[in-house]
Amino acid sequence: MARPTSKETLLEAADSEFEKLWGLVNAMTPDERQSSFDFGGDAGRREDHWGRDKCLRDVLVHLHEWHKLMLVWVEANRRGESRPFFPEPYTWKTYGTLNVELWRKHQSTPLEEAERLVRSSHDSLLSLVQQFSSEELFEKQYFPWTGTTSLGAYCVSATSSHYDWALKKLRAHLKILRAQRTVS
Repeated sequence: MARPTSKETLLEAADSEFEKLWGLVNAMTPDERQSSFDFGGDAGRREDHWGRDKCLRDVLVHLHEWHKLMLVWVEANRRGESRPFFPEPYTWKTYGTLNVELWRKHQSTPLEEAERLVRSSHDSLLSLVQQFSSEELFEKQYFPWTGTTSLGAYCVSATSSHYDWALKKLRAHLKILRAQRTVS
């Protein structure tokens, strides 16, 4: 998938990857949807998220919370309230700690609620994107609050790129889970 560079391709990629994600989720059996992740046997999975997310719900609420980060950040800055992408005290260097806090926040969120939340926040984020032109989205530094990048780059990261991350994680989980069943 080529990285989007226009409003049209951003919306298309976001919808396409989101539909792929739901296609995979909907193809999971009820037991697979409720099963715990176990990536401990793969030394190649060193990034923190492989140990943080323990189930489908964790992946879905992670996506939802990043949608919310985008929505809050953009809306605040559009109102003239200068606000960084991450809430205090988090930065790009410490966002891993924020991800853990977001994970903790949702440990009692039921899977069905996580599904509803991520669908709703996805729709809200795409509605927000619709309000901008391609130029506003993809011209670097069009908005002073996006720093050295473009608003569109942030949107891609919070949508299609993040959905691709979720798909890879869920596919890896299912591969392990299904391999364990065939061995048993």
